[in-house]
Amino acid sequence: MLRMASRFASFEPETIRFLEQLKANNNREWFKENKSRYEDDVLDVALRFIISMQDPLAEIAPRFTAVPTRVGGSLMRVYRDTRFSKNKLPYKTNIGIQFRHEQAKDVHSPGYYVHIEPDNVFLGVGMWRPDSDSLRKIRERIVARPAEWQRARGDRTFARKFSLGGESLTRPPRGFDKSHECIEDIKRKSFIAMSELSVDDCLRPQFQRTVESSFRAAEPYMRFLCKAVGVRF
Repeated sequence: MLRMASRFASFEPETIRFLEQLKANNNREWFKENKSRYEDDVLDVALRFIISMQDPLAEIAPRFTAVPTRVGGSLMRVYRDTRFSKNKLPYKTNIGIQFRHEQAKDVHSPGYYVHIEPDNVFLGVGMWRPDSDSLRKIRERIVARPAEWQRARGDRTFARKFSLGGESLTRPPRGFDKSHECIEDIKRKSFIAMSELSVDDCLRPQFQRTVESSFRAAEPYMRFLCKAVGVRF
Protein backbone atom coordinates (compact mmCIF):
# COMPACT_ATOMS: atom_id res chain seq x y z
CA MET A 1 0.00 0.00 0.00
CA LEU A 2 1.28 3.48 -0.88
CA ARG A 3 2.56 5.29 2.20
CA MET A 4 1.59 8.94 1.94
CA ALA A 5 3.88 11.76 3.04
CA SER A 6 3.31 15.52 3.20
CA ARG A 7 6.74 16.11 1.71
CA PHE A 8 9.09 13.71 0.02
CA ALA A 9 12.57 13.63 1.52
CA SER A 10 14.71 11.43 -0.71
CA PHE A 11 14.94 8.13 -2.45
CA GLU A 12 16.03 5.25 -0.26
CA PRO A 13 19.08 2.97 -0.23
CA GLU A 14 16.71 0.03 -0.71
CA THR A 15 15.55 1.63 -3.98
CA ILE A 16 19.09 1.76 -5.36
CA ARG A 17 19.83 -1.76 -4.07
CA PHE A 18 16.80 -3.17 -5.88
CA LEU A 19 17.80 -1.47 -9.16
CA GLU A 20 21.34 -2.82 -8.85
CA GLN A 21 20.04 -6.34 -8.27
CA LEU A 22 17.56 -6.04 -11.12
CA LYS A 23 20.42 -5.13 -13.45
CA ALA A 24 22.23 -8.31 -12.39
CA ASN A 25 19.07 -10.44 -12.61
CA ASN A 26 17.12 -8.94 -15.50
CA ASN A 27 14.73 -11.82 -16.10
CA ARG A 28 11.05 -12.50 -15.48
CA GLU A 29 11.54 -15.24 -12.89
CA TRP A 30 13.66 -13.04 -10.60
CA PHE A 31 11.32 -10.07 -11.02
CA LYS A 32 8.29 -12.19 -10.19
CA GLU A 33 9.98 -13.48 -7.03
CA ASN A 34 10.86 -9.91 -6.00
CA LYS A 35 7.70 -8.15 -7.16
CA SER A 36 6.73 -7.11 -3.62
CA ARG A 37 10.17 -5.50 -3.18
CA TYR A 38 9.69 -3.60 -6.43
CA GLU A 39 6.32 -2.31 -5.27
CA ASP A 40 7.59 -1.26 -1.81
CA ASP A 41 11.08 -0.01 -2.62
CA VAL A 42 10.64 1.42 -6.11
CA LEU A 43 7.02 1.93 -7.13
CA ASP A 44 5.71 3.35 -3.85
CA VAL A 45 8.78 5.53 -3.34
CA ALA A 46 8.53 6.98 -6.87
CA LEU A 47 4.80 7.63 -6.52
CA ARG A 48 5.35 9.43 -3.20
CA PHE A 49 7.89 11.64 -4.92
CA ILE A 50 5.41 12.45 -7.71
CA ILE A 51 2.70 13.29 -5.17
CA SER A 52 5.07 15.56 -3.27
CA MET A 53 5.95 17.41 -6.49
CA GLN A 54 2.35 18.31 -7.34
CA ASP A 55 2.17 21.57 -5.38
CA PRO A 56 5.73 22.77 -6.19
CA LEU A 57 5.26 21.99 -9.89
CA ALA A 58 1.95 23.88 -9.93
CA GLU A 59 3.86 26.93 -8.68
CA ILE A 60 6.92 26.49 -10.93
CA ALA A 61 5.16 25.51 -14.17
CA PRO A 62 1.37 25.31 -13.74
CA ARG A 63 0.72 23.81 -17.19
CA PHE A 64 2.77 20.72 -16.36
CA THR A 65 1.33 17.77 -14.48
CA ALA A 66 2.50 15.38 -11.75
CA VAL A 67 0.26 12.32 -12.06
CA PRO A 68 0.88 9.62 -9.39
CA THR A 69 -0.65 6.58 -11.09
CA ARG A 70 0.88 3.18 -11.68
CA VAL A 71 0.02 3.25 -15.37
CA GLY A 72 -0.35 6.21 -17.71
CA GLY A 73 0.93 8.87 -15.32
CA SER A 74 4.26 10.54 -14.65
CA LEU A 75 6.06 7.31 -13.75
CA MET A 76 7.42 5.56 -16.81
CA ARG A 77 6.88 1.81 -17.18
CA VAL A 78 9.45 -0.64 -15.84
CA TYR A 79 8.71 -2.97 -18.76
CA ARG A 80 10.86 -2.47 -21.85
CA ASP A 81 9.36 -2.52 -25.34
CA THR A 82 11.54 -5.20 -26.93
CA ARG A 83 9.53 -5.71 -30.13
CA PHE A 84 11.96 -3.88 -32.41
CA SER A 85 15.12 -4.09 -30.29
CA LYS A 86 18.01 -6.53 -30.38
CA ASN A 87 18.21 -6.07 -26.60
CA LYS A 88 15.57 -8.46 -25.26
CA LEU A 89 16.09 -7.78 -21.55
CA PRO A 90 12.54 -7.33 -20.22
CA TYR A 91 12.99 -4.59 -17.60
CA LYS A 92 14.38 -1.08 -17.32
CA THR A 93 16.93 -0.75 -14.54
CA ASN A 94 16.15 2.88 -13.77
CA ILE A 95 13.31 5.01 -12.48
CA GLY A 96 12.10 7.47 -15.09
CA ILE A 97 9.67 10.22 -14.09
CA GLN A 98 8.38 12.76 -16.60
CA PHE A 99 6.21 15.74 -15.73
CA ARG A 100 4.56 16.47 -19.06
CA HIS A 101 2.69 19.46 -20.38
CA GLU A 102 -1.07 19.18 -19.94
CA GLN A 103 -1.46 19.05 -23.74
CA ALA A 104 1.26 16.44 -24.17
CA LYS A 105 0.63 13.20 -26.01
CA ASP A 106 3.91 11.37 -25.36
CA VAL A 107 7.48 11.59 -24.05
CA HIS A 108 8.51 13.73 -27.03
CA SER A 109 6.49 16.72 -25.78
CA PRO A 110 7.77 19.50 -23.47
CA GLY A 111 8.57 18.09 -20.07
CA TYR A 112 10.62 17.93 -16.90
CA TYR A 113 12.37 14.64 -16.22
CA VAL A 114 13.95 12.82 -13.25
CA HIS A 115 16.22 9.83 -13.88
CA ILE A 116 17.34 7.56 -11.03
CA GLU A 117 19.80 4.77 -11.83
CA PRO A 118 22.59 3.35 -9.66
CA ASP A 119 25.32 4.81 -11.88
CA ASN A 120 23.41 7.60 -13.60
CA VAL A 121 21.27 10.21 -11.83
CA PHE A 122 20.23 13.35 -13.67
CA LEU A 123 17.46 15.89 -14.21
CA GLY A 124 16.28 16.83 -17.66
CA VAL A 125 14.16 19.58 -19.20
CA GLY A 126 13.01 20.32 -22.71
CA MET A 127 11.89 18.20 -25.66
CA TRP A 128 13.50 14.87 -26.52
CA ARG A 129 13.31 13.98 -30.22
CA PRO A 130 10.27 16.17 -30.97
CA ASP A 131 8.16 15.34 -34.01
CA SER A 132 9.13 16.96 -37.29
CA ASP A 133 6.53 19.71 -37.08
CA SER A 134 7.53 20.72 -33.55
CA LEU A 135 11.22 20.57 -34.46
CA ARG A 136 10.63 22.86 -37.43
CA LYS A 137 8.74 25.34 -35.24
CA ILE A 138 11.55 25.46 -32.68
CA ARG A 139 14.17 26.02 -35.37
CA GLU A 140 12.07 28.72 -37.03
CA ARG A 141 11.62 30.57 -33.73
CA ILE A 142 15.37 30.48 -33.13
CA VAL A 143 15.90 31.97 -36.59
CA ALA A 144 13.26 34.63 -36.04
CA ARG A 145 14.24 35.47 -32.44
CA PRO A 146 17.94 34.68 -31.96
CA ALA A 147 18.39 37.14 -29.11
CA GLU A 148 15.46 35.64 -27.20
CA TRP A 149 16.92 32.16 -27.71
CA GLN A 150 20.37 33.24 -26.57
CA ARG A 151 18.88 34.77 -23.42
CA ALA A 152 16.95 31.57 -22.69
CA ARG A 153 19.80 29.12 -23.17
CA GLY A 154 22.38 31.46 -21.68
CA ASP A 155 20.45 32.50 -18.60
CA ARG A 156 23.03 32.54 -15.81
CA THR A 157 21.06 30.49 -13.28
CA PHE A 158 19.99 27.97 -15.92
CA ALA A 159 23.50 27.60 -17.32
CA ARG A 160 24.95 26.96 -13.86
CA LYS A 161 22.70 23.93 -13.44
CA PHE A 162 22.08 22.59 -16.95
CA SER A 163 24.00 21.73 -20.11
CA LEU A 164 22.35 21.27 -23.49
CA GLY A 165 22.68 17.76 -24.88
CA GLY A 166 21.35 15.32 -27.43
CA GLU A 167 22.21 14.50 -31.02
CA SER A 168 22.67 17.04 -33.80
CA LEU A 169 22.73 16.95 -37.56
CA THR A 170 26.15 17.06 -39.20
CA ARG A 171 24.89 19.62 -41.73
CA PRO A 172 22.32 22.43 -41.43
CA PRO A 173 18.73 21.27 -41.97
CA ARG A 174 17.28 21.96 -45.40
CA GLY A 175 15.96 25.50 -45.79
CA PHE A 176 18.07 27.03 -43.00
CA ASP A 177 20.96 29.41 -43.59
CA LYS A 178 24.26 27.75 -42.68
CA SER A 179 25.68 31.16 -41.74
CA HIS A 180 23.01 31.91 -39.12
CA GLU A 181 24.53 32.89 -35.77
CA CYS A 182 22.64 30.06 -34.01
CA ILE A 183 23.21 27.38 -36.65
CA GLU A 184 24.77 24.92 -34.18
CA ASP A 185 21.59 25.00 -32.11
CA ILE A 186 19.38 24.90 -35.21
CA LYS A 187 21.12 21.62 -36.12
CA ARG A 188 19.91 19.98 -32.90
CA LYS A 189 17.58 16.97 -33.18
CA SER A 190 16.50 17.31 -29.55
CA PHE A 191 16.15 20.37 -27.37
CA ILE A 192 17.04 18.90 -24.01
CA ALA A 193 19.18 20.15 -21.16
CA MET A 194 20.53 17.95 -18.39
CA SER A 195 21.73 18.49 -14.85
CA GLU A 196 24.06 15.71 -13.71
CA LEU A 197 23.66 14.52 -10.11
CA SER A 198 24.94 11.58 -8.09
CA VAL A 199 23.32 8.69 -6.28
CA ASP A 200 24.27 10.41 -3.03
CA ASP A 201 22.28 13.45 -4.14
CA CYS A 202 19.06 11.47 -4.54
CA LEU A 203 19.55 9.90 -1.10
CA ARG A 204 20.00 13.23 0.68
CA PRO A 205 17.07 14.76 2.63
CA GLN A 206 17.14 17.90 0.48
CA PHE A 207 16.79 16.03 -2.83
CA GLN A 208 13.32 17.33 -3.60
CA ARG A 209 14.46 20.91 -2.98
CA THR A 210 17.31 20.32 -5.42
CA VAL A 211 14.80 19.19 -8.05
CA GLU A 212 12.53 22.15 -7.39
CA SER A 213 15.31 24.74 -7.63
CA SER A 214 16.65 23.15 -10.82
CA PHE A 215 13.25 23.09 -12.50
CA ARG A 216 12.66 26.68 -11.45
CA ALA A 217 15.98 27.67 -13.03
CA ALA A 218 14.85 26.17 -16.34
CA GLU A 219 11.90 28.55 -16.69
CA PRO A 220 13.39 30.74 -19.49
CA TYR A 221 14.37 27.69 -21.54
CA MET A 222 11.04 25.92 -21.11
CA ARG A 223 9.08 29.10 -21.80
CA PHE A 224 10.91 29.54 -25.13
CA LEU A 225 10.16 25.96 -26.21
CA CYS A 226 6.51 26.17 -25.21
CA LYS A 227 6.07 29.40 -27.17
CA ALA A 228 7.80 27.81 -30.16
CA VAL A 229 5.43 24.83 -30.33
CA GLY A 230 2.33 26.88 -29.51
CA VAL A 231 1.41 25.76 -25.98
CA ARG A 232 1.06 27.88 -22.86
CA PHE A 233 3.82 27.76 -20.27
